[in-house]
Amino acid sequence: MKTTHSDINHLSHIQLNQYERDGFLSPIRVFSEQETEALRLQLEVYESAHGSVMNSPYRNKPHLVFTWVAEIIRSSKILDLVEGILGPNLLVWGTNFFIKEPGDGTFISWHQDSTYWGLSRPDVLTVWIALSPSRRSNGAMKMIRGSHQLDQLPHTDTFEEGNLLTRGQHVEHTVVEEDVAWIELEPGEVSLHHVRIIHGSEPNIGPDRRVGLAIRFVPTDVSQVNGVKDYATLVRGLDDHRNFQHEPSPEQSLGETERNVHTQIADESFKLFYQGTGREPKFGE
Repeated sequence: MKTTHSDINHLSHIQLNQYERDGFLSPIRVFSEQETEALRLQLEVYESAHGSVMNSPYRNKPHLVFTWVAEIIRSSKILDLVEGILGPNLLVWGTNFFIKEPGDGTFISWHQDSTYWGLSRPDVLTVWIALSPSRRSNGAMKMIRGSHQLDQLPHTDTFEEGNLLTRGQHVEHTVVEEDVAWIELEPGEVSLHHVRIIHGSEPNIGPDRRVGLAIRFVPTDVSQVNGVKDYATLVRGLDDHRNFQHEPSPEQSLGETERNVHTQIADESFKLFYQGTGREPKFGE
């Protein structure tokens, strides 16, 4: 099911029912091809000077240091979609780049996002934006339909080489292939998925890189329960709960203030992601 620019601002009842049934919704066009090319160019200008963003601290929470990412997370085209599922008061809890180079062997094991995030309830929505074509051949996401209706399942930490997840975590669940959906996207299209959907992806065996940006949204009444200081950005509505420290918006890309803020906040988020492992973060994981 494709959604055109004319009806992009609000999800239909059919789409909402599909999301509730399957745990994901895809594809939905948000940006034009020209807009997406311009966004990807800004990323690759940074990479031409500094190397892959996947090997930098800015893979995590790039909205704190890149003004163009900060603009994406506030896009009304995206927020209108999210509001239809989570309501009018919205925080961005996190952003992450997910980039696979041709033949680099990186992958994502079957997992539920909710496993180590420490959020008070599973009202969390990820918007995954394709900045390049996302195909089965270059490592598109795959999801198990309806698996968001399961409880939080046990996971095993593998720290496996090439796994893009922080801990290389793998869900203890038997996958039935007929329940697997492949999330193929054109540049500028997005997918929406529930925090408990079981999903993963294969290595990129195609000729071109696969570039994606994930945005994690929560309603303002969700809280962090794992005992760490947590931060989020208010992007729509009001925050009467103040369960998270509010993040500032960058005034310039990669400014000194912005880099210092990112370091402070990212260090706290890594404490959460690596809690109990005795390990330090490695960029590029």
